[in-house]
Amino acid sequence: MDPVYKTDENSTADAAALLAPLPTPQLQEYFNKLITSRGCNEIEVKHNGTTGKGVYASSEFQENELILKDEILVGIQHSSNKMDCLVCSFCFRFVGSIEKQIGRKLYFKNLGLSGCCDGDSSSGSEEDEDNGNEEQCGGSSSSHHTLPKGVVSSLMSGELTLPLTDKFPLPSPLSCPGGCQEAFYCSESCAEADWESSHSLLCTGERSESISREALGDFIRHANDTNDIFVLAAKAIAFTILRYRKLKAAHVNKKAKQSEPNQSLLLEAWKPVSLGYKRRWWDCIALPDDVDPSDEGAFRMQIKNLAYTSLELLKSAIFDKECEALFSLEIYGNIIGMFELNNLDLVVASPVEDYFLYIDDLPDAEKEEAEEVTRPFLDALGDEYSDCCQGTAFFPLQSCMNHSCCPNAKAFKREEDRDGQAVIIALRRISKNEEVTISYIDEELPYKERQTLLADYGFSCKCSKCVEDSSSV
Repeated sequence: MDPVYKTDENSTADAAALLAPLPTPQLQEYFNKLITSRGCNEIEVKHNGTTGKGVYASSEFQENELILKDEILVGIQHSSNKMDCLVCSFCFRFVGSIEKQIGRKLYFKNLGLSGCCDGDSSSGSEEDEDNGNEEQCGGSSSSHHTLPKGVVSSLMSGELTLPLTDKFPLPSPLSCPGGCQEAFYCSESCAEADWESSHSLLCTGERSESISREALGDFIRHANDTNDIFVLAAKAIAFTILRYRKLKAAHVNKKAKQSEPNQSLLLEAWKPVSLGYKRRWWDCIALPDDVDPSDEGAFRMQIKNLAYTSLELLKSAIFDKECEALFSLEIYGNIIGMFELNNLDLVVASPVEDYFLYIDDLPDAEKEEAEEVTRPFLDALGDEYSDCCQGTAFFPLQSCMNHSCCPNAKAFKREEDRDGQAVIIALRRISKNEEVTISYIDEELPYKERQTLLADYGFSCKCSKCVEDSSSV
């Protein structure tokens, strides 16, 4: 039996206000400030009459030139990938040491729990970051060489040191200030930023500011068992609640002890999330290949029910009466739909892979000496030595980039890019005032397949390549 979705007139009206488009002047002001804060003044976000907002070059870019490094608004590391890669929970930089990274991976592998690509059911992403290292990410070994338990423990504790790992220093991991033992950080600044932006409400530790740590645990377990995109949606809601509380505190009149109307403050707190293109998740999610088109209605209702169950669990954990509109199914569905349509794969290359490649490139005598120690560990890891950090994230500026099947830019992590930021580089020369475009799909697919995939994003592509290809179909 389908659940009865609880709504009331006030929450429905408040949700509609949150989903209403921002006036263009407010939108332009916000993006101008964002671009300035990113230090990427060679681009601008503008509205056009056909595709809505887009990113345009305000100066010329050459082939392979950096266009943009965009910070994450909200992002997550996939739950299964956490056993393979210990990274900062805020910036997603690898932490610990080469020994600790290898030791953790082997420990979980010996327990049969390792494997960063075990099929997280997270939302599809707009663009896969194209990097040679990343293409190998998630490989699994066909053989399994087990090391003695004591050796693995010594690696994890730091008692055992591998040769030349000092060439690959990593920041020491800092534990979550809330005591959850789930989140780790590369610095106090990242720990503080994560706590203030969302984690204080989503921490399961003793200092958690959630209304029920038990309910929060239930929510997280449900997300891990079904779709970890729910955790990302929870981050967006927690982010907005905490921004609202800060704005309310800042706007209190010290004499009258009165604040601005809650609704206007909530709209302001919601603004960073409001700017992403949205549709309800159950309306925009692509129909899986194993679902017959005749069953599409039932499938979409199943997805809606799944979101409803997740939302009810989240309400029990962090509900805030003054931000009640955020907990409507309409808002929850649109937040997840925004991620479905706009998210970029979060990928950070592994320093463990770099380490073993460095050993392999040593002069013969040094290589032979080092491999006497390192070879058993590489054999035990198998192909999984190259596992990278994997997740999904929403990037405010990158999400404004429109699609083209003949794009002039792409997401690409360079050697120096070692955290979760989105990196966009030019594929060819881009003229001043030209729109910067990326491809949401594999642009080498045949025309009809491209159009079918892009229909899930809610549009039909009319780029020059599609116009040319359509004439020959």
